Amino acid sequence: MRKEIENLEENKQMDIKRLLTCILGLPLVIAILVFGNTIIIDIFFAIIALISIKEYYDAFEKGRRARPIKWIGYLIAISIAVLRLFHFNSSLMPVNSQMMLIMFALIIVALFVTFFHILNSGMKKNGTDAAVTIFGIVYVPVLIMFLPMLRSSKNGAILIWYIIICGWATDIFAYLAGKIFGEKKHKFSKISPNKSIEGCVAGAVGAIVISLIYTIVCNKYFFTNISYIYIALIALILSAIGQVGDFAASSIKRFNDIKDYGTLIPGHGGMLDRIDSILFIAPIAYILLINI
Repeated sequence: MRKEIENLEENKQMDIKRLLTCILGLPLVIAILVFGNTIIIDIFFAIIALISIKEYYDAFEKGRRARPIKWIGYLIAISIAVLRLFHFNSSLMPVNSQMMLIMFALIIVALFVTFFHILNSGMKKNGTDAAVTIFGIVYVPVLIMFLPMLRSSKNGAILIWYIIICGWATDIFAYLAGKIFGEKKHKFSKISPNKSIEGCVAGAVGAIVISLIYTIVCNKYFFTNISYIYIALIALILSAIGQVGDFAASSIKRFNDIKDYGTLIPGHGGMLDRIDSILFIAPIAYILLINI
């Protein structure tokens, strides 16, 4: 009984921390994405990418599963951000197409540098270290770069919020469903014991509802002409993809036997804990929303 009371008190304190973090952090995110220019927004996402890839590499080191070659990951993450800031003006290829080509080229460079480093280290590093290093580059800085790419496109200041809405609304509604159903909820996967079928469904419904409300506001006050049916379908797809991203992040944490990626954000864990679903959503959202 005493243990249950302590758990309830701990959960209550955690909920308060989550709420305070949202109250303090959300206005900053809104201000940057709404009022920030291209340079500020690119720097903002570059910082997030660096923090997140560090947390990812640290997870494998803490779990003693691999020894990623961190400096390669950091260098590529910085290179992606810098090359986006100083893109080439060309009538032959749009800026975002240039950026995707640059990211592909940097991944190839990272592969060569990583394996050259392994050979030069006298095999102190191995194939697992290389795989973790390269996957981290694709998983964090490459995927996250689709956010500023969408933001810089036509109507990007409006469209980027669908990524954040679908990611965070899914998390919030899934969390609330878990609280409501309690012990009656049906477990979804052993990868993340706290996730439930009810939570997954509630998360998808929440993402659709909030996306539609946001679309109503945009169509009425920002004079857009976005299809409600199309947005409902997109929200469903992005919510499902976001939940896959959440499970992917959970599987990495479980593999390395850690609870959170860090303690940077009170009540939420590390930066990667907060953006894990958004990373998976970003490239798909870019493809689906870029021509709206």
